Amino acid sequence: MGILNLFQRKDKEGMLRLPSGCFTVDRHGTIISSTLSTSFPNEKLERMASQVLETFRQAQKAQLMFQEIYFHYPALTLTARELRGGAIIFFTPVTTPSSSATSTASTYAQ
Repeated sequence: MGILNLFQRKDKEGMLRLPSGCFTVDRHGTIISSTLSTSFPNEKLERMASQVLETFRQAQKAQLMFQEIYFHYPALTLTARELRGGAIIFFTPVTTPSSSATSTASTYAQ
């Protein structure tokens, strides 16, 4: 499954910062719009988009009507929604709740 290897760096420039935001692609995998940082390489976005679009196409051939797919990684959640042949892909970094957020939530629960 090629989507698992998209965040690995082949060169030794350092680690990529996890993306946060979304981007849309047309049915050919061309990026239409993006809210992601420009520091995240377009090459990786295009490869990811082609994998997501291929997943939707294969599901349609198998007569499984996926409208949304989720990929959960330890530090990142990727959500993709089908848009009439294209897709919108959301990146959400997973954050651990801080102790202050936990104490605030428990205060409201009481």
